[in-house]
Amino acid sequence: MKFVKNLSIAIVSAGFMVLAAAAQAKSVNLEYDRSVGSPGTEPGQILLPQGIDVQAGTGYIFISDSANNRVSVFDQNSNFVKTIGSLGTGAGQFNGTADLAFDKLTGNLYVDDVYNSEIDVFDADGNYLKSFGSFGPQLEGRPFYGPGGVAFDAAGNFYVADYTADAIKVYDRDGNLIKTIGSSGTGSGQFQGPSGLSISEKSGNIYVTDQLNNRFQVLDPQGNPLLVVGGEAGNGRGQLNGPVAIEVDDEENIYVGDTLNNRIQVFDKNGNYLTEFGTSVPNAQPEPLAPGASLPEPGQFNWTVGAHYNDGKLYVSDFYNSRVQVLNVKGRTSVPEPTSVLGLGLFGLGVAVQLRKRQQKAAVSLDELDKTAV
Repeated sequence: MKFVKNLSIAIVSAGFMVLAAAAQAKSVNLEYDRSVGSPGTEPGQILLPQGIDVQAGTGYIFISDSANNRVSVFDQNSNFVKTIGSLGTGAGQFNGTADLAFDKLTGNLYVDDVYNSEIDVFDADGNYLKSFGSFGPQLEGRPFYGPGGVAFDAAGNFYVADYTADAIKVYDRDGNLIKTIGSSGTGSGQFQGPSGLSISEKSGNIYVTDQLNNRFQVLDPQGNPLLVVGGEAGNGRGQLNGPVAIEVDDEENIYVGDTLNNRIQVFDKNGNYLTEFGTSVPNAQPEPLAPGASLPEPGQFNWTVGAHYNDGKLYVSDFYNSRVQVLNVKGRTSVPEPTSVLGLGLFGLGVAVQLRKRQQKAAVSLDELDKTAV
């Protein structure tokens, strides 16, 4: 399907050391709250949703309505508010939308315009402002391409996962390219199909789903690798299969859309598996529900491709079911956990390799790095 976009363990190299497990883990529980949207092309309906963000002030839920080539907006009661954009190549038009994000400093909305290979910018009311960027073309053997996950850092710089370039591009808010992070490969700090992207407001660390490597990575604010989780496709606890979505909350719990396993997995900041939510719809097929079709049961997914945390709730794009499921995030209280330095870390039932170039110094956890950071 041409309009489907971006359904997008490391070997420890010389000079790197494996870090210790954290002394604390977070207890997190996810519970179904409600759904937003239903399959279709009419106003108030969505088709193959991807990126999600919540607008400050209004609380409106902005959804990248990818197959309808628009952004659909709903209030917190799941009532339809408006749409932004339409199919085309002109100003304010889209050809396949993927992720989106608000610039908290200006209130402007940035949207992936996939097949037009650009980022489109709108003001808080949805008025078109400008476009910028250029992203990798389609590659042989990869059905998806172009801009993927997007996020802002505290300074207002804009990060985009370039799916086929296997890199993260960093722009200033005027659309000028500042730098590129990463390269193609399977090592730490390398990517094959970087898809989802999130940045911690607490530490500035960068979280990336590395889709074709079946893992996610955490980088420091300068783009240096800190943590790799996963690496071999599987459906066990802590294993990932084609992950796309990733989000981090204010306590740096990590929420991963384990796309082909049709679930959300939750990890603590050091890569320890905490919990999961969701099951596959019966006889899941990569096909969208027909308009007017009955929706599957709450908690059943057919590809988890977008995630956004806001005010105690996790919004999850249920791609082929053409809805967003809203989950209550509960718990998040500290529980004790022993620490140990491992040659290859097996944290709980998840698998994580934590890397830091420390040249013969004692291995430390990300918690300890936080304490010593200047």
